[in-house]
Amino acid sequence: MFKLVRFKQKSSLRRFSTAINRRHIEDEGDWFYSSEWWGGDPSNSQTVFRETSHSGNGVVSVLAHPCSKPDRFYWARTEKWLQQRYAEICPGLKHDGKFRVSGYEWRTLHFNDYTRESTVKILAAYREEEPGTLCFMQQAHCLAVPYVKSMVSAGLATISSSNYDLVKNAVDGKQTMNILCIGHGGGSIPLFLASKIRGAVVHIVEIDPIVISASIQAMGFPAFSVMTPSSKRACPKLSPIDEVLWKGTHERLFLFNSDAEKFILESTNVYDLIFIDAYDGEDIFPHKLWEPCSPFVQALGNRLHPDHGAVVVNLHADVDLVVDTPNPPVFSFLPMGKHVSQDLESSTATIINI
Repeated sequence: MFKLVRFKQKSSLRRFSTAINRRHIEDEGDWFYSSEWWGGDPSNSQTVFRETSHSGNGVVSVLAHPCSKPDRFYWARTEKWLQQRYAEICPGLKHDGKFRVSGYEWRTLHFNDYTRESTVKILAAYREEEPGTLCFMQQAHCLAVPYVKSMVSAGLATISSSNYDLVKNAVDGKQTMNILCIGHGGGSIPLFLASKIRGAVVHIVEIDPIVISASIQAMGFPAFSVMTPSSKRACPKLSPIDEVLWKGTHERLFLFNSDAEKFILESTNVYDLIFIDAYDGEDIFPHKLWEPCSPFVQALGNRLHPDHGAVVVNLHADVDLVVDTPNPPVFSFLPMGKHVSQDLESSTATIINI
């Protein structure tokens, strides 16, 4: 029997995280650095992508923000790694031009200029012989938003409790772990999973082609991942730079521009783990993705592994909390209102056929 992991969040609570040791922070995505991309001086930010969606997300934009990590001292190490990768992947090409790191930035994805949908960190680099060609590489290890870390942790912990060998073997690439991500944003969850779990094969479903374009053009997500409606690679011919940045990872990412319900109803795949994080431009979670009687929910159970399949859903709590006070309330868990609680229980029962 699969397990449904319930994750709830309130947008105003995203500012809070666990206590941190400010003297020694190894995680570049730690909330300690959130002031660099959340609520800072607008004059420090620059719009690098802006288009109007026709899929319910309004104006889709990406803002660039300066970041403090990694220190410039470590840039030479990254340049050396890029040069070594280039020599290994393109042995027949001339390697006189060295790679140079231009810098690192935070990139935040917004709908209608007010909802912050995703935050990633990117590396910008170029070859000395082609200084006008800048490539972006999303830093897969850096999960900047706390609820994203919670979703990944909840999913992997749940499936590990049911089938530890699958997770252990998948990390080493000895066994395949089939993962589905519904809702793409900047792509931080699928990219993290594909980069850290060598056996992970990740399908991503995103209804909005503008969001897909934003993630690739401005947020450093690998372009090779994009699929056509006939399930072919949209860009089958790779550039040497794409191979340098992503070989070993982008082959296991499959990004589909599709409605989630349509994808689930037409798919015959069985997934070990499914993540659902799909909010529109009004910050609304589509009813058809959680209503028990919807075709999507009715069919979802058939797409899960019957023994250990797990679903992780990001849902807003439907209760009002006052947190902008000197002494905000402390909860051992985020509270749910009766509507979210009832819908989750009904959906769970539907999916597992109770």
